[in-house]
Amino acid sequence: MLNNLEPFSQPPTKQEFAATFRVVSRVSFWVQLALGSVSGLALLFAAFSRNITAQTNNPGIGFGIFLAIVGILLLCFRVYWAFRDRLLARRLQAPNPEIHPKKEDIIRVLRIGLIVSLVGLLIAFIGSEETVAVVLAKALAQPQGVAVYNPENVIRSLDIFVMLANINMIGAHFFGGVTSLGLIEWVEQ
Repeated sequence: MLNNLEPFSQPPTKQEFAATFRVVSRVSFWVQLALGSVSGLALLFAAFSRNITAQTNNPGIGFGIFLAIVGILLLCFRVYWAFRDRLLARRLQAPNPEIHPKKEDIIRVLRIGLIVSLVGLLIAFIGSEETVAVVLAKALAQPQGVAVYNPENVIRSLDIFVMLANINMIGAHFFGGVTSLGLIEWVEQ
């Protein structure tokens, strides 16, 4: 049984790592871009669904929107970083060994991507938790079967869009972090 695992315990060759790095960075780029686009669209819908004339006395959703915007900005950087990883993998596959990046440089780039993904994951998680708590508080404040007379207790589409944006960012940052961590572990063998 242990003999079957032996090929996985060997460090990858430069070409094996370069090929895997290029595929993983391409997939990571597109998944993060797709999830980030959904989050961005959800935030745009939230912004356009707000009734500007109606005053909302709920600072919780405002903080959730702020965290979602910070998470989107981090995700934009992470998508750029995944694209940069693709270029780095292409350099690693070049026939000229003089332009190959050093192993330490690749590890540093992957660690930066991992750190950004983890920070983005934390911010998106906090934003999601905060938004869900606000929506739950609004739902609990509404008496069942009775008309709502308090406009700040109405669950609006804005609340759901902010929640959707933060949850998609959790997925995007998680995916980016997992790909970076997996590549770091593999190259550091």
